[in-house]
Amino acid sequence: MVTAQPTPDSARRLARENRRFFEIPSSTLLDRLLRLVPERIKVLAEPPPGSALRPVVGDMALPFVGNGLAFLRWGPALQLDLYRRFGPVSWCKPLGNTTVFVTGPEATQVVVSNKDKAFGQGWDYYIERFFPRGLLLLQFDEHMFHRRLMQHAFTRDRLDWYFAELTTLADTAIARWPAEKELQLYPTIKSLTLEIAGEIFMAADVGPERDRLNDAFVACTRAPLSVIRFPIPGGHWRAGIKGRKVLEEYFYRMLPSKRESVDGDFFSALCHAETEDGERFSDEDVVDHMIFLIMAAHDTSTITATTVAYYLGKHPEWQDRVRAEVLARPDGPLDITALEQLKTLEMVIKECLRLVAPVPGLVRKTVKDTEILGQYIPAGVTVAVDNWVNHLLPEYWTEPEQFDPDRFSDERREDKSHRYAWVPFGAGAHKCIGMHFGMLEVKTILDAMLRNYEWTIPADYEMPWSYSSMPFPRDGAPVVLHRRG
Repeated sequence: MVTAQPTPDSARRLARENRRFFEIPSSTLLDRLLRLVPERIKVLAEPPPGSALRPVVGDMALPFVGNGLAFLRWGPALQLDLYRRFGPVSWCKPLGNTTVFVTGPEATQVVVSNKDKAFGQGWDYYIERFFPRGLLLLQFDEHMFHRRLMQHAFTRDRLDWYFAELTTLADTAIARWPAEKELQLYPTIKSLTLEIAGEIFMAADVGPERDRLNDAFVACTRAPLSVIRFPIPGGHWRAGIKGRKVLEEYFYRMLPSKRESVDGDFFSALCHAETEDGERFSDEDVVDHMIFLIMAAHDTSTITATTVAYYLGKHPEWQDRVRAEVLARPDGPLDITALEQLKTLEMVIKECLRLVAPVPGLVRKTVKDTEILGQYIPAGVTVAVDNWVNHLLPEYWTEPEQFDPDRFSDERREDKSHRYAWVPFGAGAHKCIGMHFGMLEVKTILDAMLRNYEWTIPADYEMPWSYSSMPFPRDGAPVVLHRRG
Protein backbone atom coordinates (compact mmCIF):
# COMPACT_ATOMS: atom_id res chain seq x y z
CA MET A 1 0.00 0.00 0.00
CA VAL A 2 1.59 3.30 -1.10
CA THR A 3 0.40 6.43 0.65
CA ALA A 4 1.23 10.11 0.57
CA GLN A 5 1.83 12.28 3.57
CA PRO A 6 -1.28 14.08 4.78
CA THR A 7 -1.91 17.46 3.13
CA PRO A 8 -2.96 20.45 5.28
CA ASP A 9 -6.59 19.90 4.20
CA SER A 10 -6.49 16.19 4.99
CA ALA A 11 -4.83 16.91 8.34
CA ARG A 12 -7.71 19.22 9.22
CA ARG A 13 -10.20 16.56 8.14
CA LEU A 14 -8.42 13.93 10.23
CA ALA A 15 -8.56 16.28 13.21
CA ARG A 16 -12.33 16.63 12.72
CA GLU A 17 -12.92 12.88 12.85
CA ASN A 18 -12.70 12.95 16.66
CA ARG A 19 -14.67 16.15 17.33
CA ARG A 20 -17.68 14.11 18.48
CA PHE A 21 -15.70 13.28 21.62
CA PHE A 22 -15.09 16.98 22.32
CA GLU A 23 -18.16 18.94 21.21
CA ILE A 24 -21.87 18.35 21.83
CA PRO A 25 -23.46 17.97 18.38
CA SER A 26 -26.63 19.56 17.02
CA SER A 27 -26.89 17.57 13.80
CA THR A 28 -30.08 15.62 14.61
CA LEU A 29 -33.47 16.54 16.04
CA LEU A 30 -32.73 14.55 19.21
CA ASP A 31 -29.46 16.44 19.71
CA ARG A 32 -31.21 19.78 19.27
CA LEU A 33 -34.01 18.82 21.68
CA LEU A 34 -31.53 17.70 24.35
CA ARG A 35 -29.60 20.95 23.95
CA LEU A 36 -32.83 22.85 24.70
CA VAL A 37 -33.20 21.27 28.16
CA PRO A 38 -33.02 24.21 30.59
CA GLU A 39 -30.43 24.34 33.33
CA ARG A 40 -31.49 23.37 36.85
CA ILE A 41 -28.51 24.35 38.97
CA LYS A 42 -28.47 22.90 42.47
CA VAL A 43 -26.06 22.35 45.34
CA LEU A 44 -25.39 18.75 46.39
CA ALA A 45 -25.05 19.42 50.13
CA GLU A 46 -24.00 22.30 52.35
CA PRO A 47 -20.55 21.76 53.87
CA PRO A 48 -20.30 21.43 57.66
CA PRO A 49 -20.09 24.85 59.37
CA GLY A 50 -16.55 26.03 59.85
CA SER A 51 -15.06 23.37 57.53
CA ALA A 52 -13.91 25.87 54.86
CA LEU A 53 -15.06 23.35 52.24
CA ARG A 54 -17.02 24.44 49.16
CA PRO A 55 -20.29 22.82 48.03
CA VAL A 56 -20.50 20.73 44.87
CA VAL A 57 -22.72 22.32 42.22
CA GLY A 58 -24.37 20.63 39.26
CA ASP A 59 -27.08 20.74 36.62
CA MET A 60 -30.06 18.47 37.35
CA ALA A 61 -31.13 18.53 33.66
CA LEU A 62 -34.27 16.42 33.11
CA PRO A 63 -36.42 15.25 36.05
CA PHE A 64 -35.47 11.73 37.24
CA VAL A 65 -33.48 10.98 34.06
CA GLY A 66 -31.01 13.74 34.89
CA ASN A 67 -28.28 13.85 32.24
CA GLY A 68 -28.51 10.11 31.58
CA LEU A 69 -30.08 10.46 28.13
CA ALA A 70 -27.54 13.11 27.18
CA PHE A 71 -24.69 10.82 28.23
CA LEU A 72 -26.06 7.90 26.20
CA ARG A 73 -26.20 10.25 23.22
CA TRP A 74 -23.01 12.29 23.64
CA GLY A 75 -20.69 10.29 25.89
CA PRO A 76 -17.43 12.07 26.72
CA ALA A 77 -18.57 15.31 25.02
CA LEU A 78 -21.19 15.74 27.75
CA GLN A 79 -18.65 15.03 30.50
CA LEU A 80 -16.23 17.52 28.97
CA ASP A 81 -19.02 20.10 28.92
CA LEU A 82 -19.68 19.52 32.63
CA TYR A 83 -15.96 19.89 33.32
CA ARG A 84 -15.84 23.21 31.45
CA ARG A 85 -18.96 24.51 33.23
CA PHE A 86 -18.43 23.33 36.78
CA GLY A 87 -14.79 22.32 37.07
CA PRO A 88 -13.40 18.90 38.05
CA VAL A 89 -16.21 18.08 40.51
CA SER A 90 -19.95 18.35 39.74
CA TRP A 91 -23.08 16.31 40.37
CA CYS A 92 -26.42 15.18 38.99
CA LYS A 93 -29.05 12.57 39.76
CA PRO A 94 -29.36 10.28 36.70
CA LEU A 95 -32.10 7.65 37.14
CA GLY A 96 -32.55 8.88 40.71
CA ASN A 97 -28.99 7.93 41.71
CA THR A 98 -27.13 10.84 43.30
CA THR A 99 -23.80 10.91 41.47
CA VAL A 100 -20.70 13.10 41.81
CA PHE A 101 -18.73 13.36 38.56
CA VAL A 102 -14.96 13.60 38.92
CA THR A 103 -12.85 14.71 35.97
CA GLY A 104 -9.17 15.47 35.59
CA PRO A 105 -6.01 13.79 36.90
CA GLU A 106 -5.84 15.75 40.15
CA ALA A 107 -9.39 14.87 41.21
CA THR A 108 -8.92 11.29 39.99
CA GLN A 109 -5.87 10.93 42.21
CA VAL A 110 -7.86 11.89 45.31
CA VAL A 111 -10.45 9.17 44.64
CA VAL A 112 -8.24 6.27 43.56
CA SER A 113 -5.49 6.86 46.12
CA ASN A 114 -8.29 6.81 48.75
CA LYS A 115 -6.02 7.89 51.57
CA ASP A 116 -8.80 8.35 54.10
CA LYS A 117 -10.62 5.13 53.04
CA ALA A 118 -13.73 7.14 52.20
CA PHE A 119 -14.34 5.63 48.76
CA GLY A 120 -15.73 2.11 48.61
CA GLN A 121 -16.75 0.36 45.42
CA GLY A 122 -19.78 1.89 43.72
CA TRP A 123 -20.60 -0.50 40.91
CA ASP A 124 -23.43 -2.26 42.73
CA TYR A 125 -26.08 0.20 41.53
CA TYR A 126 -25.14 -0.50 37.92
CA ILE A 127 -23.89 -4.05 37.57
CA GLU A 128 -24.54 -6.02 40.76
CA ARG A 129 -27.72 -7.56 39.29
CA PHE A 130 -25.72 -8.94 36.35
CA PHE A 131 -22.19 -9.41 37.72
CA PRO A 132 -22.64 -10.00 41.47
CA ARG A 133 -19.43 -10.26 43.48
CA GLY A 134 -17.20 -9.71 40.49
CA LEU A 135 -13.80 -8.37 41.51
CA LEU A 136 -14.88 -4.75 40.91
CA LEU A 137 -17.77 -5.15 43.36
CA LEU A 138 -15.61 -6.21 46.29
CA GLN A 139 -13.88 -3.71 48.51
CA PHE A 140 -11.16 -3.23 51.09
CA ASP A 141 -9.89 -6.43 52.81
CA GLU A 142 -12.26 -8.79 50.97
CA HIS A 143 -11.21 -7.33 47.62
CA MET A 144 -7.53 -7.72 48.43
CA PHE A 145 -8.05 -11.34 49.54
CA HIS A 146 -9.82 -12.26 46.30
CA ARG A 147 -7.33 -10.34 44.18
CA ARG A 148 -4.36 -12.13 45.78
CA LEU A 149 -5.96 -15.50 45.09
CA MET A 150 -6.70 -14.54 41.49
CA GLN A 151 -3.08 -13.51 40.95
CA HIS A 152 -2.26 -17.25 40.90
CA ALA A 153 -3.91 -17.32 37.47
CA PHE A 154 -1.72 -14.52 36.05
CA THR A 155 1.80 -15.70 36.84
CA ARG A 156 4.41 -15.51 34.08
CA ASP A 157 4.28 -19.30 33.60
CA ARG A 158 0.53 -19.17 33.08
CA LEU A 159 0.84 -16.18 30.72
CA ASP A 160 3.29 -18.22 28.62
CA TRP A 161 0.76 -21.08 28.51
CA TYR A 162 -2.09 -18.73 27.62
CA PHE A 163 0.00 -17.04 24.92
CA ALA A 164 0.86 -20.27 23.11
CA GLU A 165 -2.87 -20.96 22.75
CA LEU A 166 -3.66 -17.35 21.86
CA THR A 167 -1.32 -17.10 18.87
CA THR A 168 -2.51 -20.36 17.34
CA LEU A 169 -6.18 -19.43 17.67
CA ALA A 170 -5.76 -15.89 16.37
CA ASP A 171 -3.56 -16.80 13.39
CA THR A 172 -5.83 -19.62 12.28
CA ALA A 173 -9.09 -17.70 12.62
CA ILE A 174 -7.94 -14.41 11.10
CA ALA A 175 -6.36 -16.10 8.07
CA ARG A 176 -9.83 -17.47 7.25
CA TRP A 177 -11.66 -14.13 7.38
CA PRO A 178 -13.40 -13.30 4.07
CA ALA A 179 -11.68 -10.75 1.85
CA GLU A 180 -12.84 -8.47 -0.97
CA LYS A 181 -16.31 -8.04 0.53
CA GLU A 182 -17.79 -6.10 3.42
CA LEU A 183 -17.09 -7.59 6.83
CA GLN A 184 -18.68 -6.54 10.12
CA LEU A 185 -15.45 -6.17 12.04
CA TYR A 186 -16.80 -5.68 15.57
CA PRO A 187 -18.91 -8.86 15.81
CA THR A 188 -16.22 -10.80 13.92
CA ILE A 189 -13.53 -9.82 16.43
CA LYS A 190 -15.96 -10.34 19.31
CA SER A 191 -16.61 -13.90 18.16
CA LEU A 192 -12.85 -14.48 18.00
CA THR A 193 -12.13 -13.03 21.45
CA LEU A 194 -14.89 -15.15 22.99
CA GLU A 195 -13.35 -18.23 21.36
CA ILE A 196 -9.95 -17.18 22.73
CA ALA A 197 -11.43 -16.61 26.19
CA GLY A 198 -13.14 -20.01 26.08
CA GLU A 199 -9.99 -21.85 25.10
CA ILE A 200 -7.55 -19.98 27.33
CA PHE A 201 -9.63 -19.21 30.40
CA MET A 202 -11.78 -22.34 30.35
CA ALA A 203 -9.98 -24.87 28.09
CA ALA A 204 -13.37 -25.29 26.42
CA ASP A 205 -14.62 -25.16 22.85
CA VAL A 206 -17.41 -22.58 22.97
CA GLY A 207 -18.14 -23.05 19.28
CA PRO A 208 -21.52 -24.79 19.64
CA GLU A 209 -22.69 -22.15 22.13
CA ARG A 210 -20.74 -19.11 20.92
CA ASP A 211 -23.71 -17.06 19.71
CA ARG A 212 -25.79 -17.88 22.78
CA LEU A 213 -22.99 -16.87 25.17
CA ASN A 214 -22.10 -13.77 23.15
CA ASP A 215 -25.71 -12.62 23.23
CA ALA A 216 -25.84 -13.26 26.98
CA PHE A 217 -22.71 -11.20 27.64
CA VAL A 218 -23.97 -8.37 25.41
CA ALA A 219 -27.29 -8.34 27.25
CA CYS A 220 -25.56 -8.18 30.65
CA THR A 221 -23.26 -5.31 29.64
CA ARG A 222 -26.01 -3.17 28.06
CA ALA A 223 -28.55 -3.63 30.85
CA PRO A 224 -26.83 -1.56 33.61
CA LEU A 225 -27.63 1.80 31.93
CA SER A 226 -31.26 0.92 31.20
CA VAL A 227 -33.59 3.85 31.72
CA ILE A 228 -36.33 1.40 32.76
CA ARG A 229 -34.73 -0.74 35.46
CA PHE A 230 -37.48 -3.34 35.56
CA PRO A 231 -37.90 -6.57 33.55
CA ILE A 232 -40.53 -5.39 31.08
CA PRO A 233 -40.88 -7.43 27.86
CA GLY A 234 -38.46 -6.25 25.21
CA GLY A 235 -36.40 -4.16 27.64
CA HIS A 236 -32.63 -4.27 28.19
CA TRP A 237 -33.05 -4.99 31.91
CA ARG A 238 -35.06 -8.13 31.26
CA ALA A 239 -32.60 -9.24 28.57
CA GLY A 240 -29.76 -8.80 31.06
CA ILE A 241 -31.52 -10.96 33.67
CA LYS A 242 -32.07 -13.69 31.09
CA GLY A 243 -28.45 -13.39 29.96
CA ARG A 244 -27.19 -13.82 33.52
CA LYS A 245 -29.19 -17.06 33.84
CA VAL A 246 -27.66 -18.38 30.62
CA LEU A 247 -24.14 -17.66 31.88
CA GLU A 248 -24.71 -19.16 35.32
CA GLU A 249 -26.14 -22.35 33.81
CA TYR A 250 -23.12 -22.68 31.51
CA PHE A 251 -20.44 -22.15 34.17
CA TYR A 252 -22.09 -24.24 36.89
CA ARG A 253 -22.42 -27.06 34.37
CA MET A 254 -18.63 -26.97 33.80
CA LEU A 255 -17.64 -26.50 37.45
CA PRO A 256 -17.43 -30.16 38.65
CA SER A 257 -15.01 -31.18 35.92
CA LYS A 258 -12.88 -28.07 36.58
CA ARG A 259 -12.65 -28.90 40.28
CA GLU A 260 -11.12 -32.23 39.27
CA SER A 261 -9.01 -30.87 36.41
CA VAL A 262 -5.28 -30.14 36.48
CA ASP A 263 -5.38 -28.13 33.25
CA GLY A 264 -3.49 -24.85 32.95
CA ASP A 265 -6.55 -22.71 32.13
CA PHE A 266 -7.82 -19.87 34.29
CA PHE A 267 -11.03 -21.67 35.32
CA SER A 268 -9.01 -24.58 36.75
CA ALA A 269 -6.59 -22.16 38.39
CA LEU A 270 -9.44 -20.45 40.25
CA CYS A 271 -10.81 -23.80 41.36
CA HIS A 272 -7.45 -24.77 42.89
CA ALA A 273 -6.17 -21.37 44.10
CA GLU A 274 -5.35 -21.63 47.79
CA THR A 275 -3.84 -19.43 50.46
CA GLU A 276 -1.12 -20.56 52.84
CA ASP A 277 -3.89 -21.14 55.38
CA GLY A 278 -5.80 -23.44 53.04
CA GLU A 279 -8.58 -20.98 52.12
CA ARG A 280 -10.13 -21.49 48.68
CA PHE A 281 -12.86 -19.98 46.53
CA SER A 282 -16.39 -21.33 46.96
CA ASP A 283 -18.29 -22.62 43.92
CA GLU A 284 -20.27 -19.38 43.84
CA ASP A 285 -17.06 -17.32 44.00
CA VAL A 286 -15.55 -19.23 41.07
CA VAL A 287 -18.64 -18.81 38.88
CA ASP A 288 -19.05 -15.12 39.73
CA HIS A 289 -15.39 -14.41 38.98
CA MET A 290 -15.46 -16.40 35.74
CA ILE A 291 -18.51 -14.59 34.38
CA PHE A 292 -17.05 -11.19 35.23
CA LEU A 293 -13.61 -12.06 33.90
CA ILE A 294 -14.82 -13.44 30.56
CA MET A 295 -16.98 -10.36 30.06
CA ALA A 296 -14.15 -7.98 30.88
CA ALA A 297 -11.52 -9.91 28.92
CA HIS A 298 -13.32 -10.32 25.63
CA ASP A 299 -15.34 -7.08 25.59
CA THR A 300 -12.43 -4.73 26.28
CA SER A 301 -10.12 -6.53 23.83
CA THR A 302 -12.83 -6.48 21.15
CA ILE A 303 -13.42 -2.74 21.54
CA THR A 304 -9.70 -1.97 21.49
CA ALA A 305 -8.85 -4.17 18.48
CA THR A 306 -11.81 -2.71 16.55
CA THR A 307 -10.73 0.82 17.40
CA VAL A 308 -7.14 0.16 16.29
CA ALA A 309 -8.31 -1.34 12.98
CA TYR A 310 -10.56 1.67 12.42
CA TYR A 311 -7.81 4.24 12.97
CA LEU A 312 -5.27 2.27 10.92
CA GLY A 313 -7.83 2.26 8.09
CA LYS A 314 -8.31 6.01 8.51
CA HIS A 315 -4.57 6.65 8.63
CA PRO A 316 -2.93 4.40 6.00
CA GLU A 317 0.47 5.98 6.60
CA TRP A 318 0.38 4.53 10.10
CA GLN A 319 -0.89 1.20 8.79
CA ASP A 320 2.12 1.03 6.49
CA ARG A 321 4.46 1.97 9.32
CA VAL A 322 3.09 -0.66 11.71
CA ARG A 323 2.99 -3.36 9.02
CA ALA A 324 6.64 -2.73 8.20
CA GLU A 325 7.48 -3.31 11.86
CA VAL A 326 5.39 -6.49 11.99
CA LEU A 327 6.92 -7.91 8.81
CA ALA A 328 10.44 -7.13 10.01
CA ARG A 329 10.26 -9.78 12.70
CA PRO A 330 11.07 -13.39 11.74
CA ASP A 331 8.30 -15.61 10.39
CA GLY A 332 6.83 -18.23 12.63
CA PRO A 333 4.86 -18.23 15.85
CA LEU A 334 5.04 -15.15 18.02
CA ASP A 335 6.43 -15.22 21.50
CA ILE A 336 5.83 -12.69 24.24
CA THR A 337 9.31 -11.18 23.95
CA ALA A 338 8.92 -10.55 20.20
CA LEU A 339 5.48 -9.02 20.69
CA GLU A 340 6.70 -6.71 23.43
CA GLN A 341 9.26 -5.32 20.98
CA LEU A 342 6.60 -4.07 18.52
CA LYS A 343 6.88 -0.52 19.83
CA THR A 344 5.14 1.24 16.94
CA LEU A 345 2.13 -1.05 17.23
CA GLU A 346 2.12 -0.43 20.97
CA MET A 347 2.07 3.34 20.45
CA VAL A 348 -0.91 3.00 18.10
CA ILE A 349 -2.79 0.82 20.59
CA LYS A 350 -2.10 3.28 23.41
CA GLU A 351 -3.33 6.18 21.30
CA CYS A 352 -6.52 4.25 20.48
CA LEU A 353 -7.01 3.50 24.18
CA ARG A 354 -6.68 7.23 24.78
CA LEU A 355 -9.24 8.23 22.15
CA VAL A 356 -11.73 5.42 22.92
CA ALA A 357 -11.41 4.10 26.45
CA PRO A 358 -13.07 0.63 26.58
CA VAL A 359 -13.95 1.25 30.23
CA PRO A 360 -14.94 4.93 30.18
CA GLY A 361 -15.25 5.44 33.92
CA LEU A 362 -14.52 4.15 37.41
CA VAL A 363 -17.30 4.07 39.99
CA ARG A 364 -16.95 4.41 43.75
CA LYS A 365 -19.31 5.20 46.63
CA THR A 366 -18.53 7.31 49.68
CA VAL A 367 -18.67 5.35 52.92
CA LYS A 368 -18.24 8.50 55.00
CA ASP A 369 -18.15 12.27 54.53
CA THR A 370 -15.05 13.39 52.65
CA GLU A 371 -13.76 16.05 50.25
CA ILE A 372 -12.31 16.25 46.74
CA LEU A 373 -10.10 19.25 45.95
CA GLY A 374 -11.71 21.25 48.73
CA GLN A 375 -15.31 20.39 47.84
CA TYR A 376 -17.58 18.63 50.33
CA ILE A 377 -18.81 15.12 49.42
CA PRO A 378 -21.31 13.57 51.86
CA ALA A 379 -21.48 9.87 52.67
CA GLY A 380 -23.64 7.56 50.60
CA VAL A 381 -23.23 9.10 47.13
CA THR A 382 -21.93 7.48 43.96
CA VAL A 383 -18.67 8.94 42.64
CA ALA A 384 -18.05 8.48 38.90
CA VAL A 385 -14.47 9.10 37.76
CA ASP A 386 -14.49 10.13 34.09
CA ASN A 387 -11.14 8.61 33.16
CA TRP A 388 -11.94 8.73 29.41
CA VAL A 389 -12.23 12.52 29.66
CA ASN A 390 -8.82 12.66 31.34
CA HIS A 391 -7.46 11.42 28.00
CA LEU A 392 -8.95 14.38 26.14
CA LEU A 393 -7.91 17.39 28.22
CA PRO A 394 -5.71 19.95 26.42
CA GLU A 395 -4.03 20.76 29.74
CA TYR A 396 -2.26 17.39 29.50
CA TRP A 397 -2.29 16.43 25.81
CA THR A 398 -1.06 18.28 22.72
CA GLU A 399 -3.96 18.75 20.30
CA PRO A 400 -5.93 15.94 21.95
CA GLU A 401 -8.43 15.70 19.07
CA GLN A 402 -5.65 14.52 16.75
CA PHE A 403 -4.80 10.86 16.18
CA ASP A 404 -1.11 11.06 17.04
CA PRO A 405 0.53 7.83 18.29
CA ASP A 406 3.91 9.56 18.46
CA ARG A 407 2.71 11.26 21.62
CA PHE A 408 3.56 7.92 23.30
CA SER A 409 7.10 7.81 21.89
CA ASP A 410 10.08 7.80 24.23
CA GLU A 411 10.85 11.38 23.18
CA ARG A 412 7.40 12.77 24.08
CA ARG A 413 5.63 10.44 26.56
CA GLU A 414 2.66 12.76 27.00
CA ASP A 415 1.03 10.05 29.10
CA LYS A 416 3.59 10.98 31.77
CA SER A 417 2.22 14.55 32.03
CA HIS A 418 0.39 13.30 35.12
CA ARG A 419 0.16 9.91 36.79
CA TYR A 420 -3.58 9.84 36.09
CA ALA A 421 -3.69 11.52 32.69
CA TRP A 422 -3.87 8.12 30.93
CA VAL A 423 -5.76 5.43 32.84
CA PRO A 424 -7.40 3.03 30.35
CA PHE A 425 -6.92 0.08 32.72
CA GLY A 426 -8.24 1.86 35.78
CA ALA A 427 -6.09 2.83 38.73
CA GLY A 428 -5.53 2.18 42.37
CA ALA A 429 -6.54 -1.02 44.15
CA HIS A 430 -8.97 -1.95 41.36
CA LYS A 431 -6.54 -1.58 38.45
CA CYS A 432 -7.25 -4.22 35.79
CA ILE A 433 -5.73 -7.52 36.90
CA GLY A 434 -5.51 -8.81 33.31
CA MET A 435 -4.14 -5.71 31.56
CA HIS A 436 -0.88 -7.38 30.43
CA PHE A 437 -2.74 -10.28 28.86
CA GLY A 438 -5.20 -7.86 27.26
CA MET A 439 -2.42 -5.89 25.58
CA LEU A 440 -0.82 -9.12 24.33
CA GLU A 441 -4.15 -10.28 22.91
CA VAL A 442 -4.80 -7.04 21.01
CA LYS A 443 -1.24 -7.01 19.65
CA THR A 444 -1.59 -10.61 18.48
CA ILE A 445 -4.88 -9.90 16.68
CA LEU A 446 -3.44 -6.83 14.91
CA ASP A 447 -0.22 -8.67 14.04
CA ALA A 448 -2.24 -11.34 12.23
CA MET A 449 -4.50 -8.79 10.53
CA LEU A 450 -1.57 -6.73 9.25
CA ARG A 451 0.26 -9.80 7.92
CA ASN A 452 -2.80 -11.10 6.09
CA TYR A 453 -4.67 -7.99 4.91
CA GLU A 454 -4.68 -4.33 3.93
CA TRP A 455 -7.71 -2.09 4.42
CA THR A 456 -8.82 1.51 4.17
CA ILE A 457 -11.75 3.37 5.71
CA PRO A 458 -13.62 5.87 3.47
CA ALA A 459 -12.74 9.48 4.26
CA ASP A 460 -16.36 10.42 4.91
CA TYR A 461 -17.07 7.50 7.28
CA GLU A 462 -17.02 8.10 11.02
CA MET A 463 -17.59 5.30 13.50
CA PRO A 464 -21.04 5.76 15.09
CA TRP A 465 -20.13 5.02 18.70
CA SER A 466 -22.80 3.98 21.16
CA TYR A 467 -22.09 5.12 24.72
CA SER A 468 -23.23 2.45 27.11
CA SER A 469 -21.38 0.70 29.95
CA MET A 470 -18.70 0.27 27.28
CA PRO A 471 -18.53 2.06 23.91
CA PHE A 472 -19.24 0.00 20.82
CA PRO A 473 -19.90 0.76 17.11
CA ARG A 474 -23.64 0.77 16.41
CA ASP A 475 -23.13 -0.35 12.80
CA GLY A 476 -20.78 -3.24 13.57
CA ALA A 477 -17.77 -1.41 12.03
CA PRO A 478 -18.03 -2.39 8.34
CA VAL A 479 -14.73 -2.82 6.49
CA VAL A 480 -13.45 -4.48 3.33
CA LEU A 481 -10.24 -6.46 3.82
CA HIS A 482 -7.88 -6.99 0.85
CA ARG A 483 -5.71 -10.07 1.08
CA ARG A 484 -1.99 -9.37 0.77
CA GLY A 485 0.17 -11.09 -1.83
